[in-house]
Amino acid sequence: MEGLVMGFSLWQGKSVFITGHTGFKGSWLALWLKQLGAEVTGYALPPETQPNLFGLAGVAEVLARHHERDIRDLAGLTAAMHAAAPDFVFHLAAQPLVRRSYREPLETWEVNVMGTAHLLEVIRSCPCVKGVIVVTSDKCYENREWRRRGYSESDPLGGHDPYAASKAGAELVVQSYRQSFFAAGGPLLASVRAGNVIGGGDFSEDRLLPDAARAVVAKQSLLLRNPCATRPWQHVLSALHGYLLLAEHLLAGDASFAEPFNFGPDAADNLTVLEVLHRLYHYWPALAWRVAAAASASAPHESQFLYLDSAKARQRLGWEPAWNLETGLQQTAMWYDAWGWGADMAAVTRGQIEEYWHVASAS
Repeated sequence: MEGLVMGFSLWQGKSVFITGHTGFKGSWLALWLKQLGAEVTGYALPPETQPNLFGLAGVAEVLARHHERDIRDLAGLTAAMHAAAPDFVFHLAAQPLVRRSYREPLETWEVNVMGTAHLLEVIRSCPCVKGVIVVTSDKCYENREWRRRGYSESDPLGGHDPYAASKAGAELVVQSYRQSFFAAGGPLLASVRAGNVIGGGDFSEDRLLPDAARAVVAKQSLLLRNPCATRPWQHVLSALHGYLLLAEHLLAGDASFAEPFNFGPDAADNLTVLEVLHRLYHYWPALAWRVAAAASASAPHESQFLYLDSAKARQRLGWEPAWNLETGLQQTAMWYDAWGWGADMAAVTRGQIEEYWHVASAS
């Protein structure tokens, strides 16, 4: 990992606090930061799925501290944060699923909005924190079903479903705390809005790649609810790469980066569900699918078109996805195949982080 550490040498010895570290994206981030030399403290509920990346990749073994508590537990969060005395905080704890937000709207609002407020309130009492990144979603924008251009950071926030609206709400909490409490000498606070991330170790419900993997293992056809829906697909490491680049600027004290940033793929990788499955079929020939009957009027609303404009991240951070979607799908399929063969998934996961960084650092 020498090349990786040299690339982000400022993380060596830094104390980093991650909420949501037991989740899919949080587990990848915790492993990457540890490989960069950071001392990582995690705060989250236990993993929601069985199996899960947190367990398979041995994330708990690399943590300095591991707290299994709710982000809404203000006393518990305060104690954990003060014990860690972090230099930097990544906030990923969330209720992340659209369809679940229809079933559990109050929990979605409580976790995504009040959970963010709880975190930022605790940070107010921690003068050691130099920078904070709050992870929201590409769905935080008011979706107008645009086909010709992507959503940029200056477009209006909104949301039809409770998940999207709660992520817009979290963005407003970030904006309020930045202006009200952190503008005069407090930690530098940014938010990040990434596209649909894929990658090995995601076992969540109602997500395309995990659903496809489960269908292949079960030798069943994947049922498609919305085959023509277009999304900005990218590998999870591409998004995390952007987060780390942004965090570097915040740690360096550059207040001009304390803003929202989009991280999405090139326009060529903004594809429909069917197009993604046809590409994935090359790596999983056993994959089969069928289209569901027309949705009833009572079915949950789902957006058809979603595309991010990431020009700001490309121009100001020099960020580019090191893996295009084709490579991302290949790496994802390889991860699940290795898991199926009983491989050492901690080694496989670390290896993919190394491989991504070698490509990124050479470009």
